[in-house]
Amino acid sequence: MNIKIRIFLIITVLVFCSTASKSQISKVHINLEMQGNGTTNGTVPFWMRSNQFGSIPLSGASTSFIAKAYKGYDSTKTIDWGFGTEARANLGSTSKFILTEGYIKVRAGIFELSAGRTKDVMGFNSDQRLSSGNFSVSGNALGIPKISVSIPEYWSPSIFNDLIAIKGSLSHGWTGKLHIADVISSTGPGGTIRTPVDRVDSYLHQKALYARLGTSNWKLKLHGGINHQVIWGNERYIYGETFGLSPIETFFFVATGKAYGRIQENGIPRSKIGNHLGSIDLAVEYDFPTFNLLVYRQNFYDVGAIAKLANIKDGLNGISLTNKKFTDQSHGIRWKKATFEFLYSKDQAGLNSSRRTKSGDENYYNNFFYRGGWSYKGLGLGTPFFTANNVARKGSASDPIDFFINNRVVAFHLGLDASIERWDYLLKTSFSRNHGTFATSPEGRTTGSLVVPPRYGLFGAVSQFSAYLEANRKLRNGFSVGYIAAADKGKLLYNSTGLILKIRKDF
Repeated sequence: MNIKIRIFLIITVLVFCSTASKSQISKVHINLEMQGNGTTNGTVPFWMRSNQFGSIPLSGASTSFIAKAYKGYDSTKTIDWGFGTEARANLGSTSKFILTEGYIKVRAGIFELSAGRTKDVMGFNSDQRLSSGNFSVSGNALGIPKISVSIPEYWSPSIFNDLIAIKGSLSHGWTGKLHIADVISSTGPGGTIRTPVDRVDSYLHQKALYARLGTSNWKLKLHGGINHQVIWGNERYIYGETFGLSPIETFFFVATGKAYGRIQENGIPRSKIGNHLGSIDLAVEYDFPTFNLLVYRQNFYDVGAIAKLANIKDGLNGISLTNKKFTDQSHGIRWKKATFEFLYSKDQAGLNSSRRTKSGDENYYNNFFYRGGWSYKGLGLGTPFFTANNVARKGSASDPIDFFINNRVVAFHLGLDASIERWDYLLKTSFSRNHGTFATSPEGRTTGSLVVPPRYGLFGAVSQFSAYLEANRKLRNGFSVGYIAAADKGKLLYNSTGLILKIRKDF
């Protein structure tokens, strides 16, 4: 386990002990859960492993133990602190320990400072549990350990009288040692010399700013914002003395997205420093008498086509309905929230009909430098609909340099939160048509006017259906029971089914 994660875990345990010793145990929430898991075909179904913050059971028959402890803020205090830990132990044909969370946070007025691993998402949608997942950060992988300063809730300066409110965050994280491409060490009469570099320490730069137009009492509200993520680090070590930026200058280039390098001058290809991506989000919210309506759109950017609106066809579109009359005391069948989403990412400024850009097709999540692309510990950080090479069916056409072999997707997704008598249900279903990448398409990969025909076969178009049903029921004395059932059917992933039986105790 990474030394930084160990430190955060130890600190959190010490804080918990300190809390208990001061007779504040009533403010700490603890729950323990035991699961019996079973999956078929040596595969964990799609929605059983996707957007679970890396908390995934083993394939086959296994048992899992999950422990959580957390302390939230006291709403009556202007300055307060909290913490959280969550750990999972999987026991089966193998064993695995997962630290899903371990963080400390402090609130002072509108500001929050946090440190550690948290269950974070990035992007505007209706509900992390019901959504198919944000483009930027969906909660699919473990959280990257980081330090963050934020305004987590909408805040309106007094001069705006609640008409305009903002929220945002700025973070620095540690992504650990990542595989990178061979680097150009020199270029001269003898040609280009490439030096292999296995792994380098890398970091995460992340920031976001969102605004809301409309007071808290208005029925109609408009939301908008942008988020920006970069994996970067150790450029001087990689390129040697030809890299001419100081650490402060390098961070400036990372934070602003300014391009650096020129083959003719220092042998470094001109490009942004690090792997950049994010989304520009828009939403309209309206309060009806019995339900709340939210319509939202995430516009994607990766290598720069969004500046010319060349990939504007791509995006995540969502409609969410929240039942304002829902109560836990109701009986019969009742719905709490419903979300429908449509994901389209086939364009990428790479279709023959698309506007050409110098950077070429976006090739979402893949990066020529960082071989793992937009992933962390083998799991994609963004939407799980973009398929990594370690989960797709063997034999799928792919470019060997791509970690994500399918990022041209058309997907329909439904999420439903409902109750029937004393049982609470969460349903997710999705259907997708998957078209690989432009490297495995008839159009080929593009960079400006340069077109590279497909050299590794054609991916074609394959369909995939995935479903997930979770049920929970509260019993007496803090106990609850439940189950999860999931299934996959299609040609992108291996067909599989899964069942989890669980019992939980809240203290």
